Amino acid sequence: MEKVVLKADVRKTNKKSDKSKLRRDGFVPGIYYSKHDQPISISIAENLLNPLIFTSETHLISLQLDAGQEHDCIIKEVQFDPVTDRVTHFDLLGLTAGEKFQLEVPIQFIGSPVGIKEGGVLQQFLHKLEVECFPQDIPQHLEIDIQDLSIGDSIHVKELKFGNIEIINDEDTVIVAVTHPKVEAEPAAVTEEVIEGEESAEPEVIGKGKAEKEEEADEEK
Repeated sequence: MEKVVLKADVRKTNKKSDKSKLRRDGFVPGIYYSKHDQPISISIAENLLNPLIFTSETHLISLQLDAGQEHDCIIKEVQFDPVTDRVTHFDLLGLTAGEKFQLEVPIQFIGSPVGIKEGGVLQQFLHKLEVECFPQDIPQHLEIDIQDLSIGDSIHVKELKFGNIEIINDEDTVIVAVTHPKVEAEPAAVTEEVIEGEESAEPEVIGKGKAEKEEEADEEK
């Protein structure tokens, strides 16, 4: 996998007001951390960061700081504004050669299931897999062949093997399936039979109320 060079500025403060100003100026506050380094507060231009976040690929990043430092890392976590969906904060995880680490990798399907031609519906339950690997084995995405799936077939985590990459997700988790199309139940027809010359029956009187009984007693007097 090729490294993507990403330049960042070191932030000197973590004040909320300073972070807000950075966002207004087109920058995103974030943090770089690793097992062997102290966390570093940084900021990156939004237009440089977005292509690495809004993508279906994993990227190995060469982070270059204004202090002359350089670190290999990946994007570990991203926070978004709930209204505008803009990136508001990010975490970069530093990598060390010879040490495994965990990350999420996007899934990419290969082929068109035969079950689709049979009238089935493709359902994708996972879009990324949690994996563990060495830095040199980071994949941009994980390919899964689905062309042999018929209606009723599915693929579970335990069925997948990716060389030196270990999948962390529960092995019984369903990733994708071809299911029967949903058929909406038709509302039951309500038929009403009308018999000519027959009046509707009056409701049966079960009992008399207290007030009615008192009125009858007064009439008898």
